[in-house]
Amino acid sequence: MKKGKCLFAALLAVVLTVGAGNLCRASQLLLPMDREQSNHLKAYGVAYWVLANGGEISWLLNYRGGSFLLPYSREIESECALRDVRAQVLSDVQVRALREEIASASSNMDEVPLQKAPRIAVYSPKNKLPWDDAVTLVLTYAEIPYDVLYDGEVLSGELPLYDWLHLHHEDFTGQFGKFWGAYGRQEWYREDEAAQKAMAAKFGFGKVSQLKLAVAHKIRDFVLGGGFLFAMCSAPDSYDIALAAEGVDICQPPFDGDAMQSDAQQRLDFSKTFAFKDFHIVTDPYAYEVSDIDVTLSRPKTLNEKNDFFSLFEFSAKWDWIPTMLCQNHERLIHGFMGQTTAFRRSLLKPEVVILGQNEALGEARYIHGTYGKGTWTFLGGHDPEDYQHFVGDPPTDLNLYPSSPGYRLILNNILFPAAKKEKQKT
Repeated sequence: MKKGKCLFAALLAVVLTVGAGNLCRASQLLLPMDREQSNHLKAYGVAYWVLANGGEISWLLNYRGGSFLLPYSREIESECALRDVRAQVLSDVQVRALREEIASASSNMDEVPLQKAPRIAVYSPKNKLPWDDAVTLVLTYAEIPYDVLYDGEVLSGELPLYDWLHLHHEDFTGQFGKFWGAYGRQEWYREDEAAQKAMAAKFGFGKVSQLKLAVAHKIRDFVLGGGFLFAMCSAPDSYDIALAAEGVDICQPPFDGDAMQSDAQQRLDFSKTFAFKDFHIVTDPYAYEVSDIDVTLSRPKTLNEKNDFFSLFEFSAKWDWIPTMLCQNHERLIHGFMGQTTAFRRSLLKPEVVILGQNEALGEARYIHGTYGKGTWTFLGGHDPEDYQHFVGDPPTDLNLYPSSPGYRLILNNILFPAAKKEKQKT
């Protein structure tokens, strides 16, 4: 009898041990994106790396700051450790509980599968200019690969090879950033002006403004066909101005050698723009501004680095997937940051534009989104999320000092959302 009891106890111990092992075995890796994450920016790079290597992951919208659920492997776990990204090993039981919590009708959360690493291009000049670009800084820091294209590649038809395009700090109106008044005698300005005029001549255009309009049309067609466009600082408003000014000379003599049309403002066609309407162009060649879309010069003098913030909207995760993805963050209140275009005057937005982030009291839209044809565009005001007032010639931001930057997270949200399953890409 004692022998039988001992045998039964031994068998029970084996069963319990095996059962416990099955319950506790590694099933998936959770990359938490709340304040417990050690390096938010590189976590996006890990997610992209898994996708690029053929894996599928899930973006857990509004769950712990927009966490990522990855398939478990020792290789992925090691990659997280190598990049200083905090990862939590979950068992099957824990994953089921997590998914039940997210699926609950009472929760504003959802799980979005990400399937394919988007092919990324950055529209940026090849010549050296005395400023950096936040998107290329964060892509490099997060170890997300990208290609650099400029006017020649765009006009030669290379855009359809990519899924996602960022517009570097750019002036699509052909006015060279309106830097003439302050920097017209600087060597870098003269070199940039000469390079752009040479590119215009190469493609048969008499003016840089005509070259930039042709590029703007190529970008428009890229979005129309299903591409994803992201732009910051001076690119968003100057891009829309170029579209509205098709066939209209809005450039003063210092920029194109002849006078602008006297009725240029009246001839703008706002039906051609992505985001803005009813704006007025700034015609003074000495003014460091292209239109009244930007609010930089009209902001209260009491506004400064300590009190400049904007808030992210909270969308329905189960219905408005795209704006929810674009707003994933561990902070809802984001420190503001200035640029040639700091923020967009809310009264000049088209009614269909989705405001993702704003300073409501000041009437400023900081982060906006919309659709065009089969594709989407997203515009973010400001130049560098971790340098409040970035000046020409300032050194680039060292992101090793800001691994959990909420502002830079907004950029990386845009990098990953094109990877979502098509049925989830709805608004």
